[in-house]
Amino acid sequence: MNPPKTDARRHHDPEVRGFASDNYAGVHPEVLAALALANGGHQVAYGEDVYTENLQQVARSHFGPTAEAFPVFNGTGANVVALQAVTDRWGAVICAESAHINVDECGAPERVGGLKLLTVATPDGKLTPELIDREAYGWDDEHRAMPQVVSLAQATELGTVYTPDEIRAICEHAHAHGMKVHLDGSRLANAAATLNVPMRTLTNAAGVDILSLGGTKNGALFGEAVVVLNQDAVSHMKHLRKLSMQLPSKMRFVSVQLEALLARDLWLRNAAHANEMAQRLAEGVRAVHGVEILYPVQANAVFARLPHDVSERLRKRFRFYFWDEAAGDVRWMCAFDTTEDDVDAFLAALKEEMAR
Repeated sequence: MNPPKTDARRHHDPEVRGFASDNYAGVHPEVLAALALANGGHQVAYGEDVYTENLQQVARSHFGPTAEAFPVFNGTGANVVALQAVTDRWGAVICAESAHINVDECGAPERVGGLKLLTVATPDGKLTPELIDREAYGWDDEHRAMPQVVSLAQATELGTVYTPDEIRAICEHAHAHGMKVHLDGSRLANAAATLNVPMRTLTNAAGVDILSLGGTKNGALFGEAVVVLNQDAVSHMKHLRKLSMQLPSKMRFVSVQLEALLARDLWLRNAAHANEMAQRLAEGVRAVHGVEILYPVQANAVFARLPHDVSERLRKRFRFYFWDEAAGDVRWMCAFDTTEDDVDAFLAALKEEMAR
């Protein structure tokens, strides 16, 4: 059977890659094939389809027998829904100052979720029990938002990774204070690949109550999921998802992507490759005089400091973002489709610009 004709045209060069974000990458071919497999015919809308039903079994294989996955459209939506599910209207969330929920979600957790963020400065993006205690107080003070949740990002926004013991210590500390633990896992696969552990080791086995599980940054077209790990910690998830405008009507097309990533090892292959490319990039950068790597390279991000004019020239050749423009800090991201040739070409361009 011939493929259907279309008037759509390709408007970009598929050979061009940058280092701005793993969101720039396309869709992994196996995920595209899964979407085509799920297409055709009718399936019940709003999550009562067979693909979403099967996703529950896949999620439980990774996160334990009580796990329940709620597919959503995007990462911000996943975080807002998850945090609402574990807070009261007067509740607050303790998070790192650099956390995505604080810096990159346009105030959605506070404006849409209606909760207060209590931020803590960290040297490397990672919270500790001691850092949490800077904001973990005042539960009986009606004049202060009540700390009810600790939110971690794994991997963090600075590309660092919590060990299982570090997450377990935070969960034990939070639970001892009556708080719950949310994990922003937009790059959880990268963290698990780095540590060579199953995702459950970093989530339900460590005591995490609720998880925002990423898909888009690891090869999906769109879609993430809120995964409830502790059923006693949440209530009315279905209503919260709908209220927050995160209920996909054709949910099968989110669920089948997550199934394609998680049912076997595609999630791990994609993440491990992105991590390997970041290590290759970091190794090459360390050999360039005048460029400083700022944080340990533990996932698929490299943070560096270099002269501002060099970055401006280099950005005309390869797309990437300033992290702190005043300081000259930049972020370089690798994705599942970053190649060794991509990295080597970027390093050659970096050396050329530094030599000018």
